[in-house]
Amino acid sequence: MIHLFFANCILILHFAFIMFVVFGGMFIFYRQWMSWLHIPAVFWAAIIEFSGWICPLTPLENHLRALSGQSGYNHGFIHHYLLKIIYPEGLTRQTQIFLGLGVLIINLFVYTAYFKKRKV
Repeated sequence: MIHLFFANCILILHFAFIMFVVFGGMFIFYRQWMSWLHIPAVFWAAIIEFSGWICPLTPLENHLRALSGQSGYNHGFIHHYLLKIIYPEGLTRQTQIFLGLGVLIINLFVYTAYFKKRKV
């Protein structure tokens, strides 16, 4: 049971990291120091997507699920709402590259807007 709890915690952490990568640039409008956390997170996510690597959180979560006796994601709130976002069906290399570019483009717009605002 404890392994399942930690697997679900890893899944939530994974989702939070993804949301921070995509939307975290907005924090710099309020706390400039957040860019020191956000920019490395964006680069890490882009490297993962462009290289086709697997985020280290994924095997850790799967290992904890296996220790808890689960063979897959088939129950509960976390499965229903989060898994399909973090682990979409039919994920291909082309989709991964598209996702990586999307993250970079979104954050490029946010940081450009931020620096334009600072100049005014």
